[in-house]
Amino acid sequence: MGRTSDAKERLLEAVIELIWTGSYGSTSVDQICERAGVKKGSFYHFFESKTELAVAGIDHSWNEHRKKLDQVFSPVVPPLERIWKCFADFREEQQEIQQKHGRVLGCPIHSLGAEVSTVDERLRNKLQEILAQFIRYYESAIRDAHFQAIIEAPDAPALARILFAYGEGLLLHARIWNDLSYLDEIEAGARRILGVKSVD
Repeated sequence: MGRTSDAKERLLEAVIELIWTGSYGSTSVDQICERAGVKKGSFYHFFESKTELAVAGIDHSWNEHRKKLDQVFSPVVPPLERIWKCFADFREEQQEIQQKHGRVLGCPIHSLGAEVSTVDERLRNKLQEILAQFIRYYESAIRDAHFQAIIEAPDAPALARILFAYGEGLLLHARIWNDLSYLDEIEAGARRILGVKSVD
């Protein structure tokens, strides 16, 4: 029972890593099985197709990441500190990835979404669902900062979308240029977007 469960989890982790370091289109079932150390028969025992595995892998990865976000965006943390910590974590994660893979990889959700959004509705819908959930973390922090009169943000959802697009854009640039310096000023830019005039 334990080995079966382990095989499924290894498949979930393998598909995300291969897509992130390469692409969805170029990743084959054979490559996924090889990376996971799982036989092809076991793959089809758990999943009907690569798409089904990718959707499950995205869910698995997001659920794990959300545990960290729940801590970072805890209501007991001052609102803007939640956002600064999230951005600092972006930088730290990308540095670890660069050391491991030799490249900055950016956001796996946006990388995959840019590739499949026009060709795979099921994957696109899953990615949109996760992105919407992510944006709500920013929204909650912005709304709390507004209510505490730290910033002026009567339309928290709109500002959250702008802030999210800004952060993800810098991650994309860091991936394209393979240059972590694009993330060095991420907090400074966010302060301008949020209208924060002084350092907390």
